[in-house]
Amino acid sequence: MFIDEVNSTLEGRVFQELEEDIINGKYKEGDAITEQKISDDLGVSRTPVREAFHRLEKEGLLKLVPNKGAVVIGVTVNDLVDIYKIRMRLDGLATRMATLNITEEDKIKLTENVELTEFYISKNDTEKIKNLDSSFHEIIYNASGSRIISKILSDLHRSTKRYRKISLSVPKRLPKSIEEHKRILQAVLSGDCDAADSLASLHVEHALENVLAAIKK
Repeated sequence: MFIDEVNSTLEGRVFQELEEDIINGKYKEGDAITEQKISDDLGVSRTPVREAFHRLEKEGLLKLVPNKGAVVIGVTVNDLVDIYKIRMRLDGLATRMATLNITEEDKIKLTENVELTEFYISKNDTEKIKNLDSSFHEIIYNASGSRIISKILSDLHRSTKRYRKISLSVPKRLPKSIEEHKRILQAVLSGDCDAADSLASLHVEHALENVLAAIKK
């Protein structure tokens, strides 16, 4: 029932489940949800649901309404633009830092990721491609050597999961995306910090342009 990420508390597991459902669009902006409904759906008591609701409100994904439950805020288009603009700066910085700190093991992982993505593009396996896209960025974030940047960017990346799915579903975006990944990889492997920084920022900028165009259609 719950997603696979390990969490030591029931409230944490409920939070992750609801966060995933909101980000993926199962619960849309304006939808009303109650503790009782979620409690029944997940087969848990209302206490961890209540705690998860408060945590989701702090994350900006829910608005609690006294005696009524909660209203889904989700990730709006304005949020999306803000997130991508922040990522343009931080992804560039993370990739610059990764270029300086990356290990041979991570170089191999990054190279294999690009090769596997090209393989699955030829197979038109979009689900595998989307997972590999996330992994590509995670490898770079971790290779940056900064836990803070890695945490911030991983959270931002996850919060746009639904929009990234839309973006990668647009015809011709996948080949362009993998070409951008290849150029980033080459810059990282060659130790060119400036190019790695610039290419990573540009990659995020192109992703934003693409997803906004897809939403407007």
